[in-house]
Amino acid sequence: MGMNRREFLRIAGIASLWGLGGKTAFEILKPGALEAQLRPPLMKAKKWAMVIDTRKFNAPEDFQKVIDACVKAHNIPKVANQRQEIKWIWKEKYENAFPDDLNQFLPEPVEQKFFLVMCNHCTNPPCVRVCPTKATFKRPDGIVMMDYHRCIGCRFCMAGCPYGSRSFNFRDPRRFLKEITNPDYPTRSKGVVEKCNFCEERLAKGQLPACVEASNGAMTFGDLDNPDSEVRKLLRENYSIRRKPNLGTQPNVYYLI
Repeated sequence: MGMNRREFLRIAGIASLWGLGGKTAFEILKPGALEAQLRPPLMKAKKWAMVIDTRKFNAPEDFQKVIDACVKAHNIPKVANQRQEIKWIWKEKYENAFPDDLNQFLPEPVEQKFFLVMCNHCTNPPCVRVCPTKATFKRPDGIVMMDYHRCIGCRFCMAGCPYGSRSFNFRDPRRFLKEITNPDYPTRSKGVVEKCNFCEERLAKGQLPACVEASNGAMTFGDLDNPDSEVRKLLRENYSIRRKPNLGTQPNVYYLI
């Protein structure tokens, strides 16, 4: 279908308002391109949060399928050297995940149990405050993000994070990728920090985080500020704990015990 001068100017004006003016007219006007740029995210929230039902994680495969889903979704390299490994989501014993909640009368099943840990996307993230280049920043919906292009590898964010939820690429991570499992997600370079991003790229498409999708109901994701959301319902009906709550970071990952 043809386009008259008025229609062209209208689209060009919209494009400039949305920051698309740097693209060529052919890029902007190709079928579906403009609509894709202007389409709002299908899933919105005032404050994203995750609830992990630890009672549903018992066998090793319960953990592994969730970890594998994250690895595949984000092209996370498998580095053999544990001091240099890249971790977005992994499992820890209770004493490591909740070191400030230990007592000598802790039930043995809890004490010996493993727990999934990741970036907590804190309400008051210390990693954001210490980043000198704003490579680490917090979105209005609460997701703490990494801009790999701004990261200078100073690792201040790693020092500021009390959860050990960030990994530094000491070596070129692409060398450790046998294959690109998700061509739609960018690979990283040597000298940058990376971490869980709550699958923000999937949320923009109306999809749940990869780990939640793979958990078969053991992990729930939703809007913490919405009293009718599934996460709020779970928190109302179950006892939950968070990692290192005394630090005042206000983690947005909750664990049902």
